[in-house]
Amino acid sequence: MTQPGQTGPPQSPLEPIAKAIADGVGSPHSKRAYRSGIRDFIRWLNKEGGPHLPLTKRVVQSYRLYLEASQLAPASINVRLCAIRKLAGHAEDCGLIEPGIATAIARVRGVRQMGRRIGNWLTPDSASRLLETPDQTTLRGKRDRVILALLLGCGLRRQEAVAVEFQQIGLRDGRWVIIDLVGKHGRIRSVPMPLWAKGAIEAWSNAAALVEGKVLRPINKGDRINGTAMSGEAIFAIVRRLAGQIDIAITPHDLRRTFAKLAHLGDAAIEQIQLSLGHASIVTTEKYLGVQQDFRNAPCDHLLLVPKWLDQAHDRQVLRPRNHGS
Repeated sequence: MTQPGQTGPPQSPLEPIAKAIADGVGSPHSKRAYRSGIRDFIRWLNKEGGPHLPLTKRVVQSYRLYLEASQLAPASINVRLCAIRKLAGHAEDCGLIEPGIATAIARVRGVRQMGRRIGNWLTPDSASRLLETPDQTTLRGKRDRVILALLLGCGLRRQEAVAVEFQQIGLRDGRWVIIDLVGKHGRIRSVPMPLWAKGAIEAWSNAAALVEGKVLRPINKGDRINGTAMSGEAIFAIVRRLAGQIDIAITPHDLRRTFAKLAHLGDAAIEQIQLSLGHASIVTTEKYLGVQQDFRNAPCDHLLLVPKWLDQAHDRQVLRPRNHGS
C-alpha cells in the first residue's frame, strides 16, 4: 500500500541495497550488468506478488524458469542469477531475510550452455573500409578514427579505450606502446600499437590541441570538445553508427576479435596476441581466434560434389558472399 505523501508504487525493501551491491563491483561492465539484473528481478517480484514477496529459493527458481521462457541466452541468465545471489547475501546480512535462505538461494543452479557461440569479425578489406569511414575534415571524424584505431589496431576493450591517457603513450624497444594499461580484473599490461594508430592519434591531438589527460573526448554538435572523458556506451554507439554507414553490423568487441583474428592470420604468435588482449588464459584467446573451427578450409569444401543444377557461370557468382566479414 502506498504510504501517505508517497507517489508511485511502494518500494521493495530490497531496493536500497541494490545500489550498494552494484557499487561494490569493480568492473564498469559488471556494475551495469548487476544493476540491471537486480532491477529486473525486483520489477518481476513486484509484478508477481508485490514489493513484500518473500525472497526464497523457490521464488528464485521461479524467476529462473521465467528467464528461460523469455529465451535469454544461458550466459545472460547466469549473470542475472549471480546478481540475485549477491542480493540475497546482502539481504541476509541486513536482516531482511531469515538466516540460511541466502545459502539455499546460492544452490539454485545456473543454466548450462550447450556448444559455443561463434564470434564475429571483419576481413582485412572490411576493416580497412571501416577505418576510412570517419570524415577527416571534422574534429569528430578525427576522434572517431582514433576510436577505431584503438579497437582494431590495439585490440582494446571499449572501457580500456576511454581510459587511455596521452601520458601512457610512449616508446619501448623502438616502437609506440600504450604503457601500463589497467584492464579487466585490474590486470596491468602494455599494448603495442601500429604506426597508423599512432598517426591517427597525432592527427587528433594536433587538431584538438590536446597533449595530456584522456585521449578520447566527447564532442558536441558544433564539432567542439565538450568534456574531459567519454563513456563506453558512447563508444558502442559510435562504432555501430560508423559500421552502419558501410552496411556492416558490428560491435566494439567484434573489432577486438578482428584484431586477434587478423593478427593470427598474419602469423603473430598466439602467446603475444594473448598478452596484447590481456587474457588470463590462452584458452580465451583461442576462442577469439576461432582456431578450433576453420571456415576458410571447411569440411564441406572437400565433398567433391558439384550438383548439375549449379550453373557455374551464374549461380556461383550470385551465391558468393559479400566481403563484409569472415
